[in-house]
Amino acid sequence: MDFSGKVVLVTGAGRGIGAALARAFAARGAAVAVNYLRREATARAVADECRAAGGDGVALQADVNDAGEAAALVERTVAEFGRIDVLVNNALAPYAFDPEQRKRFGELAWADYQQQFDGAVGAAFHTCRAVLPHLRQRAQGAIVNLVSNLVEHPLVPYHDYTTAKSALVGFSRNLAAEVGPLGVRVNCVAPGLVYPTESSAGTRAAFRDAVAAATPLRRIARPEDIAGPVLFLASEWSGFMTGQVLFVDGGLVMR
Repeated sequence: MDFSGKVVLVTGAGRGIGAALARAFAARGAAVAVNYLRREATARAVADECRAAGGDGVALQADVNDAGEAAALVERTVAEFGRIDVLVNNALAPYAFDPEQRKRFGELAWADYQQQFDGAVGAAFHTCRAVLPHLRQRAQGAIVNLVSNLVEHPLVPYHDYTTAKSALVGFSRNLAAEVGPLGVRVNCVAPGLVYPTESSAGTRAAFRDAVAAATPLRRIARPEDIAGPVLFLASEWSGFMTGQVLFVDGGLVMR
């Protein structure tokens, strides 16, 4: 896959999965807008790594939960690189994947659901609204939204998080149906448990080992494992795919 001449915006790219995605796109020639919320030094380091990998990179701060900031992020990306070809919605509301400390249903408030919904569907809504006019201009482009294999197999009932990611799947499929005739594709990648990331830092080793033992490939994902499927859905290699959910969890979910 060659992304030379392509411009990719990755939200939440200052660390974890997002940083791995940014580096992978850049290694294949892309110019990458590395969006971050708070950790400027970390995001700048990722942008430096993008340039060292053979592509280009710039760290851009924005809270994509805010419509105005999301729109400004897209415009700054276009101002920096002259265009935009791919949007990857990876940013998420803060969450801790800790099976032992998670809130049970009776302990959750609607505000917990709303926070996750805003961080998943709300952020994607804002960035997609901002980027689609640019993709329509050339009648081509790709949007990849990060969801979760928990939408299919709630191994741990993280109620608020999984409900929001399920809604993001519905959002993505409806958008795919509408913008497909315009040449724009919208797909989802659904990772399983990914370690190490900030969100999975509290997941005990014993639980990680149990998930690995139940997984056909006998391990859990690293951030770098998510890059290939995302790049595939962003590339012309998947040019006749839209509205799909690609599970990347070592075979834990098969369908």
